[in-house]
Amino acid sequence: MIGHVMFRNLRLGVKDVLLHKTRSSLTMLGMVFGVGSVIAMLAAGEGASQEALAEIRRLGSQNIILTSVKPSADDQAEAGGRMTMYGLLRADETRIREGIPGVRRTVPVRVLPTEGRLGERSLELRVVGTTPDWFDLVARTLPAGRALQAADLTARAPVCVLTETGARRLLAGQHTIGEQIRLGGYQFQVVGIVQSQAGGGAIQAPDQEIDAYIPLPALLDRFGEITSRRTPGATLIELVELHQILVEVETIEQVEPVAAAIEAMLARFHRRPDYRVSVPLALLRQAEATKRTFNIVLGSIAGISLLVGGIGIMNIMLASVTERTREIGVRRAIGARRRQIIAQFLVETLVLSCGGGLIGIGVGLGIPRLISHFSGLATVVPFYSLPLSFGISVAIGIVFGLYPALRAARLDPIEALRHE
Repeated sequence: MIGHVMFRNLRLGVKDVLLHKTRSSLTMLGMVFGVGSVIAMLAAGEGASQEALAEIRRLGSQNIILTSVKPSADDQAEAGGRMTMYGLLRADETRIREGIPGVRRTVPVRVLPTEGRLGERSLELRVVGTTPDWFDLVARTLPAGRALQAADLTARAPVCVLTETGARRLLAGQHTIGEQIRLGGYQFQVVGIVQSQAGGGAIQAPDQEIDAYIPLPALLDRFGEITSRRTPGATLIELVELHQILVEVETIEQVEPVAAAIEAMLARFHRRPDYRVSVPLALLRQAEATKRTFNIVLGSIAGISLLVGGIGIMNIMLASVTERTREIGVRRAIGARRRQIIAQFLVETLVLSCGGGLIGIGVGLGIPRLISHFSGLATVVPFYSLPLSFGISVAIGIVFGLYPALRAARLDPIEALRHE
């Protein structure tokens, strides 16, 4: 019996909505754009957040990245002399590896911008002197060949691993593995090709698009520790023992305490802050908190569209009550109860809000694809956004349709029958 009554009310509601197709369609547009904007904005926020989180995770949640920082001009003037000495020391790496509990291993890194050459083809790149552990802490795919090995380190071998971008530009049309290239005037044999992730954002990734990785002892033997660079006004001479130290911690729980211990140790042995300590794990947590706030803000802004759509539904239903006052009086006169009148108008409201919500879901799924296609931005539609936006549209329909329904039910039957 109850099911029959509900079906009859639904049939009447759909029939009444279809009697005014244009008005009903325009009324549903508010819900369509409201639901669509909620889904689309959450998808854009989720896509941006996931890209940022993935970039941070690639740096390693158990890693700490120490970077040498060139002092300001005032600090250089205070130090005096033509040579600028700054940054991390090999002694720092030893103290961290041997003196701080929780450290699993460290990777010393020295960087030298220079020219790579093969025949007539040349390319500006970074020569990165490091150890085989680099390829464990900076996890990247090796499409061809091998990474550096311990034997290369011991023999101070003139071998290098090129990034894929650098190999494509420098070795185009040539054999890759086993090719001899010149790095800053010295011959090196290419033994491997590695993919790279260009660094950016709050933490600079250790690798760049065009790198050549060689054993650290081979770099020190051939290029030395002092670098000079000519500028239009002078020759800049620098002494930097290590440009980076990558630190791997045994467990995630120890990352932040170890980072604090490293900062305290460096502050004790460095007279000036010529280094930077970056903790991807801390940035990851901050990014996840920012992501939650971002989604709430975007969802709230898009929710305003749903409220506007709800106001539109209430406005149309109030107009409908006024137009159908005589019909309501007839129904009351032949025995319809107030709850039946309320149900009739609520069903019409739900038909409008549910119809608009379902169409809005389709619109919301389509907009992120258009954003990705035309702007290249990543968008990810979170599953929860579909039932959430549809549920809100139904709830708004009920809330904003309740007042017109109650107003219709409270009409006096005699006065309603007299209405023209």
